[in-house]
Amino acid sequence: MDPRKMKTMDGNSATAYVSYAFTDVSAIYPITPSSVMADETDKMSAANRKNLFGRPVRITEMQSEGGASGAVHGSLAAGALTTTYTASQGLLLMIPNMYKIAGEFLPAVMHVSARALSTQALCIFGDHSDIYACRQTGWAMLCSNSPQECMDLGAVAHLSAIKGGMPVMHFFDGFRTSHEIQKIHVWDDKALADMLDWKAVDEFRRNAMNPEHPVTRGTSENDDMFFQVNEASNSHYDAFPAVVVEYMNKVNAKIGTDYKPFNYYGAPDATEVIVAMGSVCECAEEVVDYLNAKGGKVGLVKVHLYRPFVPKFLLDVLPKTVKKISVLDRTKERGSIGEPLYLDIVAALKGTPFETIPIFTGRYGLGSKDTNPGQIVAVYRNMESDQPKQRFTIGIDDDVTHLSLEIKENPDTTAPGTHSCKFWGLGADGTVGANKNSIKIIGDHTDMYAQGYFAYDSKKSGGLTISHLRFGKKPIKSTYYITKADFVACHKPSYVTEYDMVEDLKPGGNFLLNCEWDEKELDEHLPAKMKRYIAENNINFYTINGVKLGKEIGLGGRINTILQSAFFTIANIIPKDEAIQYMKDAATKSYSKKGEKIVKMNHEAIERGANEFVKISVPDSWKKAADGTQAGKVDCGDAALTEYVNNVLIPANRHQGDKLPVSAVLKMADGEVPSGSAAYEKRGIAIDVPEWNPANCIQCNQCSYVCPHAVIRPAVMTAEEAAKAPEGMKMKDMLLMPGMKFAVTISTLDCTGCGSCATICPGMKGNKALTMKPMETQLGGQAGFDYGVTLPEKPEVAAKFKSTTVKGSQFRKPLLEFSGACAGCGETPYAKLVTQLFGDRMYIANATGCSSIWGGSAPATPYTKNARGFGPAWNNSLFEDNAEFGYGMALANDAIRERLADYVKTIEASGESEEALKAACKAYLDTFKSSVANREPTDKLIAELEKAGKGTGEVAELAKKTLADKDYLAKKSIWIFGGDGWSYDIGFGGLDHVLASGENVNVLVFDTEVYSNTGGQASKATPIGSVAQFAATGKSTKKKDMPGMFMTYGYVYVAHVAMGADYNQTVKAIAEAESYNGPSIIIAYAPCINQGIKTGMSTSQLEEKKAVAAGYWKNFRYDPRLKAEGKNPFQLDSRAPSVPYRDFIMGEVRYNSLTRAFPDRAEKLFTKAEQYAKEDYENLAKLAGKPAK
Repeated sequence: MDPRKMKTMDGNSATAYVSYAFTDVSAIYPITPSSVMADETDKMSAANRKNLFGRPVRITEMQSEGGASGAVHGSLAAGALTTTYTASQGLLLMIPNMYKIAGEFLPAVMHVSARALSTQALCIFGDHSDIYACRQTGWAMLCSNSPQECMDLGAVAHLSAIKGGMPVMHFFDGFRTSHEIQKIHVWDDKALADMLDWKAVDEFRRNAMNPEHPVTRGTSENDDMFFQVNEASNSHYDAFPAVVVEYMNKVNAKIGTDYKPFNYYGAPDATEVIVAMGSVCECAEEVVDYLNAKGGKVGLVKVHLYRPFVPKFLLDVLPKTVKKISVLDRTKERGSIGEPLYLDIVAALKGTPFETIPIFTGRYGLGSKDTNPGQIVAVYRNMESDQPKQRFTIGIDDDVTHLSLEIKENPDTTAPGTHSCKFWGLGADGTVGANKNSIKIIGDHTDMYAQGYFAYDSKKSGGLTISHLRFGKKPIKSTYYITKADFVACHKPSYVTEYDMVEDLKPGGNFLLNCEWDEKELDEHLPAKMKRYIAENNINFYTINGVKLGKEIGLGGRINTILQSAFFTIANIIPKDEAIQYMKDAATKSYSKKGEKIVKMNHEAIERGANEFVKISVPDSWKKAADGTQAGKVDCGDAALTEYVNNVLIPANRHQGDKLPVSAVLKMADGEVPSGSAAYEKRGIAIDVPEWNPANCIQCNQCSYVCPHAVIRPAVMTAEEAAKAPEGMKMKDMLLMPGMKFAVTISTLDCTGCGSCATICPGMKGNKALTMKPMETQLGGQAGFDYGVTLPEKPEVAAKFKSTTVKGSQFRKPLLEFSGACAGCGETPYAKLVTQLFGDRMYIANATGCSSIWGGSAPATPYTKNARGFGPAWNNSLFEDNAEFGYGMALANDAIRERLADYVKTIEASGESEEALKAACKAYLDTFKSSVANREPTDKLIAELEKAGKGTGEVAELAKKTLADKDYLAKKSIWIFGGDGWSYDIGFGGLDHVLASGENVNVLVFDTEVYSNTGGQASKATPIGSVAQFAATGKSTKKKDMPGMFMTYGYVYVAHVAMGADYNQTVKAIAEAESYNGPSIIIAYAPCINQGIKTGMSTSQLEEKKAVAAGYWKNFRYDPRLKAEGKNPFQLDSRAPSVPYRDFIMGEVRYNSLTRAFPDRAEKLFTKAEQYAKEDYENLAKLAGKPAK
């Protein structure tokens, strides 16, 4: 019996908790899904928790994983026990140092939440491809299968590393284990200290580098001895497994477990056995119990110690009766005869009594693909069959190479008495946070076990979230999605027509729907399929009007607490009064940093949510509800896009992506997907959307300019077009364009309801032209928007309103539309504007981060094409190499275009060429370097070349050669997009090199001042005094002056912009940067949900305006061309601060929370911040030749 106390936490937190005790120093770099471990370590250090050596851990965030591994190496070499946390591409960046650390026998411990590697696409979800890439580095590798094992074996990793003098990689499944919340037993420091070999700690420190007993390490060896010295490590590796076993036994003795390098589970006389490692083992144990209870003889070997791999330990546990073995690998090793674990097992059984038994190899779970009991049953059935597949996959339908096993049974293997609950929510609506609280409430206040797992799509806030919660009297091993639920809640009413939710309910289960509909309206809105299932299966159906309650209480769209309270009352897992009190306590703890008002509102939400739901009387007529007309296939006007939208995007968006066969995605094998598919999502996720009142509209187009999702656009119509407009479409006479009609059109179904447009609308005489109204009231406006996008652009309008002005730019089609960005996103308005100006000729190299997720997260592709079929060519390489990636694109274009220019020059000089052709060549060459001016001459040149190519002779042949690459003729615009984490930190070296090269590339930095995509970690863009992950007590150093650094080159165009503060300066800077024949960088202030803007993301544009007014952010431009003209190249576009600096920062949680947590420190840091801001403006004013005040 385990004597330890129990707490509710996820695998990452369990790992951080146990690793803290053994760690002097932690050097890290954030990467999903491992960042939580480092953040938890930082929080414990900030709270002054002591490690076993009596000190808080010294944690430092480096500029990259390569840098983190270097710091780990140096710290170990100097005698500090050092830990790091990483995953995926980050782990691969550490590999060079991993070889060094292993070669020096240093006791590093690396905790890895294993994650897929980027191949044809980025995938942030879990598998073992990253850890397998490290199996040759010389590190020991120890695997945990659950959050409890993370706690237990995490200790074994540290203890063994210290005593055995060996670096250890402790790994577990990313997301499935790292983010799965369980109620687990927790170590106390005394037990850990009892097991620690303190003599080994002392020996490690004595052997460390020190000038008082100096030695030389890291020498260069020659061919005469390098081989022998390598072989000298053999005895060290031979001895280490015994150290691991020793500590497993010590752990077993303390807590009553039976950890071994390989553990066997199942029938002692099993004939079919699976070998696996990771979270799948938990699911497989359930299946083993299920099959053996039905008379089967099956078993499971769980791998814990993967390196060093000791065959004896495997043979010690493998039943002698085994006749067939299936090895499951959570990776795909392309081109290999088998995956790594399979090859190890085959080699281990060679020369043993088992060497002749069949060994099958299967792949599963890549990219966190769910692995359920039915799939594990299929593996055993495959072994039992007369013609088993030697190589197979599970969890997918491989109808191309036919490797997948058919799933014929999917039993319910959860422990009896387990309550299974499923919640469908919207990203950032608080559903996930509320469910995490529910897990902790039940886990920490009852004797029940609890499990929580949260499935997300890769959109930012506004995407689908599904929470899977289980509660029971027995430990929960169900590491797979819930498909047999006792309770299902739908927090977004529009989901009822998109997803099959109630089908997951067991007969007699409970269904809670958040909606504004009464019983009559429910009958109208619910699909027939849902009504039939509810009626036929005696589902207890409840509704709650969370939106109405949220508005009445003052919570707006954050209705999670209301719905959580309703869940506790309906599910009745714990008594209602106790649940209410526990929820209030949790709300106080969660929201106290946001102020007493927020806490009180959440307490009211709990009370009302517990009492104001309605039980629906389900009519018998629902049993015979008839299906309506099925929607036909979407015609996108492009064959490839139509196929993709109908066969991939629509099923995936209906949460049916798991069922897509390989044949449906065969064309995506190289990572290519058609542009423009986001236009066919029509998610309908907004609560309120803008309504246009023409009478108050001054036709400024500012609403379109700031819209993060390009859902609001001006439409210009001729009289004839206006007459053909949909009935009821609002319009008015267009100013300065007689005979034209003007309309502001809104795509209701694509709007996220941020309200940015309405917030900034100047209106007329104090009356706004845009007001936010419930989405249901605005659905009729969709037809007007759909009509508007079919209208051609008007040359006369473009001539009157230049595209380089705020108003004129918005008459051009945005080639970034309907992205997955957060509502009110501060990044996308900039990117959208760039595509309106240059999208038809853009290359985009996009650093991994928020902008790569909202810009290219399958199945939706928001970058699109114009009527001519031109649009941004977008690609994402990695995080760290983005500047170099874009630079390569520029080099490729230079090389190809220079060759084509040689052809054109030869044609122009040839006596065979017609005068019209010569003139076209000259016009083309005269505009060769301008992407703006070169398009029209290119089109004329192509037309003349096509004529010439029909003839014979040298000119005709050159014309044909030129036309073969005609898509390269026009000057392209090379853009490099990324966030501040990339540009200020991990990618800075590459960015600096590319800008210093002088190449004509344009860099756009979305500066959110934190690592937005990985959860809000501090970067060198984070200002002093700001709270962020790894800056829990407020960042103590000022923001890196990156624009100042690049201005020192003298030949780099640099702009610092904040759209909301100066619309004109932003568009002007972008146009200037692109027109400059050299390198440019635009650093754009981008408010982010991670900053905690108190007035909400609907005011993100106003927040930019406030930032500049307070002197927090300064707008300026540095144009090298002005210097050549004898003018000052630096132009300060911001006025002197006009409002107090503190007034601005206190409007954001990242600053004001510090005044509550560390008031004295806040005062010191804020005073410094004010002084730095003042000095910065004075210095900039001096550069501009202006007085500072």
